[in-house]
Amino acid sequence: MSEPTRFVSRGQVMVVGPDAPHTMTVLEYLRLRLRRTGSKEGCAEGDCGACTVVIAELGPDGGLRYRAVNACILFVHQLDGKALFTVEDLADGNGQLHPVQQAMVDAHASQCGFCTPGFVMSLFAYFHGHEKADDESLKDALAGNLCRCTGYRPILEAGHRMFEGGSMDRFAAEEAALTAQLKILADGRHRMLRHSTPGGDFIAPRSTAELAETLSALPAGDVWLLAGGTDVGLWVTKQGRAPRSIISLGGIPELKRIDERPDETEIGAAVTYTDAFEAIARLHPAFARMLRRLGSTQIRNSGTLGGNIANGSPIGDSMPALIALDTILKLQGKAGTRTMPLEDFFLGYRKTASKSGEFVAGVTVKKPGPQSHVGIYKLSKRFDQDISAVLAAFHVVLEGDVVKQARLAYGGMAGIPARAKEAEAALAGRPFTPDGIEPAVAALAADFSPMSDIRASAEYRLLAAQNLLRKFCVEVSTGKPIGVEAAE
Repeated sequence: MSEPTRFVSRGQVMVVGPDAPHTMTVLEYLRLRLRRTGSKEGCAEGDCGACTVVIAELGPDGGLRYRAVNACILFVHQLDGKALFTVEDLADGNGQLHPVQQAMVDAHASQCGFCTPGFVMSLFAYFHGHEKADDESLKDALAGNLCRCTGYRPILEAGHRMFEGGSMDRFAAEEAALTAQLKILADGRHRMLRHSTPGGDFIAPRSTAELAETLSALPAGDVWLLAGGTDVGLWVTKQGRAPRSIISLGGIPELKRIDERPDETEIGAAVTYTDAFEAIARLHPAFARMLRRLGSTQIRNSGTLGGNIANGSPIGDSMPALIALDTILKLQGKAGTRTMPLEDFFLGYRKTASKSGEFVAGVTVKKPGPQSHVGIYKLSKRFDQDISAVLAAFHVVLEGDVVKQARLAYGGMAGIPARAKEAEAALAGRPFTPDGIEPAVAALAADFSPMSDIRASAEYRLLAAQNLLRKFCVEVSTGKPIGVEAAE
């Protein structure tokens, strides 16, 4: 039985009819069905931010969380139970501008108009998540909005100005009513969402048991599991693909849990990078620094660790870090659950050890001990929001200056994220000093035969991998960061 998708917009509950394809994006729905054309399509892959909208949803404490997301790669059925804000919604019915919009006008920050709505919406989400602006977090919030018209100085100024004079917006006064609406939608969603269209089904189970049962009943090979959609969305917008069934994980509470224990942290497969950030930062600051560069705020608000793993990309940034930290992967299916070291999950390019009917349920990340030293480094052409050429993650346990244990993991060096086991063996029992690590540096050439592509040559990748190990050793030896980390 088909169940409609329901979300709140402009104080009204919107019902997405059966004529909306199961692969229709929020941007398509806004522009083609609702005729709200303020949100623009630029890249259609979540890079430029011209399509940025804001979603409000109930947080764990029952309050509202405002999150900027890319409408171009978010499916409209993922809005079920949430509230949607677009640039057309901000000014009131009398033409009174929102504080964000007024600040953009006052700071002369409006650009050609194509990208400006996206900047406004990113600032709107920031406005609802902060009491005042600081340069670092404001720049981070705008890193996913790209434009080449007038530069960012006046936009950053607007980000500060919108908080001046105790600015309030009408949405703050309406939050109680919106919260009540979303609670009604949540309470009314007792059954699994199954939106059926002639082209296919969008299915959103409400438990892992329901997910396992549903997955086992569908024909293998024509089902997509959807977490955040930051990669799956591109299969539609860039490759023109459409499966028979999409199963969304976003409505399953068990997959959105974070459990921090004394020696380890368990993170559910549907936990977004944004929601996992603080727990990851407590695991190790180096992991958090890398995560901030993994994608824009919009991408981190949608993307998940579980999705990054299940996708099996050789350049997925989270996997080398997780492998270096000796992460255990949990897989689940109708037959039950099983666990394995994360490194054993990747068998070949885009090939994993997941069995038919199984899904990634979560990861358990071990916390580094007192003698542990961790370094995670991302090399890319852009500092923010770019695909890695090489990602290196190192975890060594020292007794004095001698290596007791070493886990070295790399992304971008092979068809899968992988450990450098020859280099690890060369480190064992040796002094972790610039001279002592050179046999391990040389052994990296035996561990990897990297490829050349548009991001980097094979020679560059190998040299970079070696030099990152040297950099890590110097930082551990001196206790001082080098390069970008030193400036942060």
